[in-house]
Amino acid sequence: MRAKKGNVLNVGLPKGSLQEATLHLFRKAGFNINVGSRSYVPTIDDPELSGLLIRAQEMARYVQDGILDMGLTGRDWVLEQNAKVKEVCPLLYARGGLRPVRWVVAVPNDSPIQRIRDLQGKRVATELVQFTRRYLKKRGVEAQVEFSWGATEVKAPRLADAIVELTETGSSLRANNLRVVETILESTTVLIANREAWKEPWKREKIGNIALLLQGALRAEETVGLKMNVGRGDLDRILKVLPAMQNPTISTLSEAGWFSLEVIVDQKIVRDLIPVLKKEGASGIVEYPLNKVIP
Repeated sequence: MRAKKGNVLNVGLPKGSLQEATLHLFRKAGFNINVGSRSYVPTIDDPELSGLLIRAQEMARYVQDGILDMGLTGRDWVLEQNAKVKEVCPLLYARGGLRPVRWVVAVPNDSPIQRIRDLQGKRVATELVQFTRRYLKKRGVEAQVEFSWGATEVKAPRLADAIVELTETGSSLRANNLRVVETILESTTVLIANREAWKEPWKREKIGNIALLLQGALRAEETVGLKMNVGRGDLDRILKVLPAMQNPTISTLSEAGWFSLEVIVDQKIVRDLIPVLKKEGASGIVEYPLNKVIP
């Protein structure tokens, strides 16, 4: 659907830990976004997009209220604010890589707290206050849940009996002599839309197109393309060792009895795969990066 003259989609981009990963993802998706060192209003090379840098913790509220038509934030912050928004799609990336993050209950290594029910009557420090309160209430646990302004890992045991903290690898918790009692939420980045904006045909199509391109760019982060030449006598053996998202593309070369193969494979297996392909008779092997993979 063509946009009417002057149609603009207001887009919220997360400021802070997710910012660079998000801008990188948009670049791979085909959108160049420039952010000044002190600016909260990025420039986007698409006249139909108007961007604003917002902390991920606040994003869902502004999208819910219609100040932003769409935004990228963590599902954890959508749940924390109990925001009424349309979740368009998950985008599996975080500040540390392409993986979900976890909110965990953690306590000092020598703490007697072993289970969630042991938090009864205890003091808990966290940024995720409302979700934590609801989580404990559902389990019949009454605890004093306090907002933490940062450096949450250092608050137990002197300032709190336990903490609820975000972790990707657990290394920061271990460095502060903390152990995990339970994971209470697993979260990833999500693309969310204002519910009224989602009802408008042009905005819905524009948001959907952005989601398609971002998801394609994410798939490309973990995959590469491989091209190679294969003789007729080696073709069957090569096809047996060649994993692909779909059947490989096979083209006939001008030289009789030779074929060109092209596939998309998981980047993690390429270093082991290429020597095998060479051993089985493939030649002229070329590995190339991808920007987007759209199934």
